[in-house]
Amino acid sequence: MSPITLVAGRRLSVSNLDKVLYPATGFTKGEVLHYYAVVADVLLPHLRDRPVSFLRYPDGPGGQVFFTKNVPPGTPDWVTTAEVPRSEGPARMVVLDGLAALMWAANLVTEFHTPQWVLAEPAEADRIVFDLDPGAPASVVECCAVALWLRERLRADGIEAYAKTSGAKGLHLLAGVRGASSAEVSAYAKRLALEAERTMPDLVLHRMTRSLRGGKVFVDWSQNAGRKTTATPYTLRARDEPTVSAPVTWREVEECRDPGRLVLRADDMADRLRLLGDLLAPLLDRTTHGAIPGAAASE
Repeated sequence: MSPITLVAGRRLSVSNLDKVLYPATGFTKGEVLHYYAVVADVLLPHLRDRPVSFLRYPDGPGGQVFFTKNVPPGTPDWVTTAEVPRSEGPARMVVLDGLAALMWAANLVTEFHTPQWVLAEPAEADRIVFDLDPGAPASVVECCAVALWLRERLRADGIEAYAKTSGAKGLHLLAGVRGASSAEVSAYAKRLALEAERTMPDLVLHRMTRSLRGGKVFVDWSQNAGRKTTATPYTLRARDEPTVSAPVTWREVEECRDPGRLVLRADDMADRLRLLGDLLAPLLDRTTHGAIPGAAASE
């Protein structure tokens, strides 16, 4: 019988706490749950009012890995769910709005992925994201160079960007935006990706053409589409080691010369949070969000 624990007044059944999910380091399911308890205060605001897609890996990253968008079977009735618009018809998805719900979801062993809009205003994007994905032999070092160019280009349009590791090979660039639909944000992101490619043709691609990607950084602008999601800040990733999609400072980006410098693991996060707090906190203040040039609602 699975042990029962009390979290924020809710009784949770947790299971297989000694199960090793990351064999490369021996990181267990119990440590996964502990990690999410440690980062809950900074993770939950980035999940608030956003439907969550789960990328589950219940037997570790070497086992079966699968996406779950609809409410999973057996979800407790106290976990918040919401109807979400989709092109094929509305669907019901989970919304993680508190510690108990977060720990319930963590017990599923999952990555958290969220869209660039909130349930209160699904027709309007509140974030723009660029997923910088290096093609070998390029690495996150090259991604940093592209991120710095994009930061300045966005700043020229009055949009302030922030960086986080992807938790895999690359880097994510995020910024708060207002007054634009997902389609308008996607079109703007594509324009910037094309501009980056023209400016740095030996380093940047705006298309996912694998035959062209060697030594270059693919600037994936397409994750701004309303139907797409991106790894939520602070989520663990289904990789060989318990890496985190973790916020980083611009100084860390500027000084990165070794890919290992931007590999952040679960065990790194408590100290980073004590020293730096949530580096992505400005994204939560909509009064600071920039307007997308040319967007109808921004004019």
